[in-house]
This record gives sequence, C-alpha cells and structure tokens, in this order.
Amino acid sequence: MASNKILVIDDTTVVRVKVREMLPPGNFEVLEAKDGLEGLNFILQEKLSLIMLDFLLPKMSGWEVFQKVQADPELRKIPLVIMSGRKEEVTEKITEPFEYFEFLGKPFDQKQLINAIKLAMSKAKLPRPELVAVGAGVAVKNSTVATSSVATTTVAAPSVANTATVATPTAAHTAMLTAASNATPTAGGVSEAEINALNEKIVKMQAEIDGLKKQLTQVVTFIKQKIK
Repeated sequence: MASNKILVIDDTTVVRVKVREMLPPGNFEVLEAKDGLEGLNFILQEKLSLIMLDFLLPKMSGWEVFQKVQADPELRKIPLVIMSGRKEEVTEKITEPFEYFEFLGKPFDQKQLINAIKLAMSKAKLPRPELVAVGAGVAVKNSTVATSSVATTTVAAPSVANTATVATPTAAHTAMLTAASNATPTAGGVSEAEINALNEKIVKMQAEIDGLKKQLTQVVTFIKQKIK
C-alpha cells in the first residue's frame, strides 16, 4: 500500500537501508532523510504514516525535530519511533515513561523494529493534552500572551474523553512551513515565530511536569513502604 509512507531520518545509510529491508515488502513506501533539516522538510510536505527519528543528527538534531513536531497539533498525531544507540541521550531530554512515542535502541533486529512500530501506532492514538491555541494575543485559561512574553501560562489542558477520536494526519502539515524568518505579526501583534516558540516551551514544561509527577509517585511509594 503505497499510501503508507514511512520516513526514516538517520545520518547512517546502513540504518536507513536496514529499516527498508526489514519492513514487509509492498506494504510501505520508505522515504529517507540523512539529516534533521531534510527530515523536517519531508514531515512538512508529505502525508506520513510513521516517522523513525534518530536522536543525533547533523544540521538539525533529532531533539529539535521532535520539539517542532510536538509543537504542531497535526504533526504530533503521526506515530513516532525515536532511535538511538544510547538511551540516556534521549532520557536526558525526555523523561520516561515515553507515553506518546516508542524508543528503539540500536542495533535492532526485525522483530524489535516491527514491535516498535506497532507500539508507536498504538501510543499515537492515546488522548493527549491539547496544545495552547493562540489567537489574537490570547492563550489558554486566563493566560495573556504579550508581544514577546508570557505572563502566567497555564500548561496544556488534558483532554477529557478517553475515547477521543484521533484525526488522521492530513496535508494541513504545510501549515508549519511558515518559518520564523518569514513570520508576519498577527492581528494581536503576536508573530508566528513567537507562537511556535510558545508551543515549544509548553512541550518542555509538560515534559518537566511529567517528570515531577513520576518523582512524586516514587516518593509516596517509598514513604508508604517505610510506614509499613
């Protein structure tokens, strides 16, 4: 099915070829990118069924590509597999558990690859916190966005229904093609670049909050054990 496009972003030719050869024949069209910048261009221009992203890349790192994808409400619905030879490189930036993407360690075999793809597709369907919708100078829940600063930003509000329907990524991905250098101010004086920067900050804040929640859970568990 040629409509199932998988993008493999990795600076090593061997890895890109390996993924292509391990996938079931005839089911996927594999696109290859050798650096983060080329990969991001594919993400913005193509309707993808899956992204496989190496974390260490030239020109634009996998971490930077990840942030840009997560800052876009459509792009972040695409199933994502992050690859790395050292898991700690990923966990330094993104705390575990990885809720909305799957991690695949290098080297990997066909079974591990297929399993990672299946898990990534399952995780992509999970309900997610909604991104801040920035209009004419207005953010979410009583947070006012000034021209270049945020007063008291409320982090993404969790979606309510566990049965929320996840829309299929569409050609609307091209909405992110407006780069910061070409950004024009909106009616409220907020440029596209500032909106993108705000969304990236929110993604980071959400990751930090998730990490704190995990630490709190561990502390509570430890205290309960001591009380017993």
